[in-house]
Amino acid sequence: MKKNFLGAIGILLIMIMLLSACQSPAAPTQSVAPVDPTAPAESVATAKPEEPAATEAPAVVTKTTANIVHYYSGELGKKDMSTIIEQFNGQSEKCEIVDNTTGHEDFKTQILVMLAGNNPPDVFSYWAGARVQFVVDSDALMELTDFWNEEKLGDIVSSGIQGSTQYNGGIYSIPQNFHFAGFFYNPKVMADAGVTEMPATWDEFLAACEKIKAIGVAPIALGTMNRWPAEFYMDFLVSYSAGHEYRAKLQSGEAAFDDPEVMKAMEYWNDLYQKGYFYPDANAYDWTDSADQVANGEAAMTLMGTWITGYWDSNGLKAGEDYDLFPFPVIDPNVAVATFASTDSWAIPADAKNADCAKEFIALTPDMQLLWAMGQGALPASSQTDTSTFNPVMKKALDYINSGTMWLPAYDLSTTPPNAEIGLNLFALMMNDPSLYATYLADAQVQSAEVFKK
Repeated sequence: MKKNFLGAIGILLIMIMLLSACQSPAAPTQSVAPVDPTAPAESVATAKPEEPAATEAPAVVTKTTANIVHYYSGELGKKDMSTIIEQFNGQSEKCEIVDNTTGHEDFKTQILVMLAGNNPPDVFSYWAGARVQFVVDSDALMELTDFWNEEKLGDIVSSGIQGSTQYNGGIYSIPQNFHFAGFFYNPKVMADAGVTEMPATWDEFLAACEKIKAIGVAPIALGTMNRWPAEFYMDFLVSYSAGHEYRAKLQSGEAAFDDPEVMKAMEYWNDLYQKGYFYPDANAYDWTDSADQVANGEAAMTLMGTWITGYWDSNGLKAGEDYDLFPFPVIDPNVAVATFASTDSWAIPADAKNADCAKEFIALTPDMQLLWAMGQGALPASSQTDTSTFNPVMKKALDYINSGTMWLPAYDLSTTPPNAEIGLNLFALMMNDPSLYATYLADAQVQSAEVFKK
């Protein structure tokens, strides 16, 4: 700020010197012919010196800078977030957002280090759920209840995700967008396999996998190089067989990894693997690789979040023609359907130096919500966003949530970060050799008990 101020003063001094140098010098004395006293008065010309035009130095506006740290480091995310920041900076009269992108996986550790240090950002992106709770419990976040009420966000944010804002009786995060996970598939592969109706039950799902395998295509693609893509199998298989309440107990340490309920869920998972339904060597690929396998017809489907639509759209695929979506099939009809994924939110550190600018940036303007949603394959947090231009698959996703389907945060967002690491390692082992799942679960429980001190 001091540097900007001194620079502005220097510019003003230079402008004043230039303006002074450009003024005309005093005119030399000239001889004037005598006036004829007999001439009419109106014929006498009276010369008046011209007054120089007044000049004013332009006002110098110095904006307050605010630092943002986010994990939108992929090609699409970085581009769209840069556009949003540029638009905000062009429109804001008082604030200038300085972008600090970091790698998606590196961010998970980096942001905690920054919050623990003496130089936190003014605003940062974060996943709602247990990760926000972890930081709230550390007294590192600013409560945003007053901001929520002033902006009337209760009338704007989609009702299904409003619970993701509340922690310890206050509001500490503002949703940017949300996703949900389902099976995204290649319609041509399904048609070639004779799967004309998407499976709604587990038995129908297994039958569809058999048909797909019979034509020489892997039924399911899964890239677990970064571990987290496998978590959706844990989420759905535990919830849909043991119920959502049991899953919540498992996430909080009230239930154990080696419980019969979890063993049963892992048996379902192991069964898919042993029948050869997964594309081989899942741990060698990331989620975009598995998306490519589906797009190329090497696999029929992948269990992934709605962000996959943004990836496919950017590669020229057409929604409804090249890809489509169906919900995870029901295992137990007595368990209500649900879906899992993430809510990307904004949070402001308790020690933020420029919180006012941070709040101005995270206000949910419909145009920026639409820009982000269209580019990312995201569902907008704002219910006021015009979704008429959404592609048919994203409309299907939004309608599914709006129908009243239960939305829950994914595994690593609904348990403590230390316990999430235990689970993520477990899932990677499952895709390496799931036949040892009982051993993996026993080991995971020993570690989890230490985390929860049970």
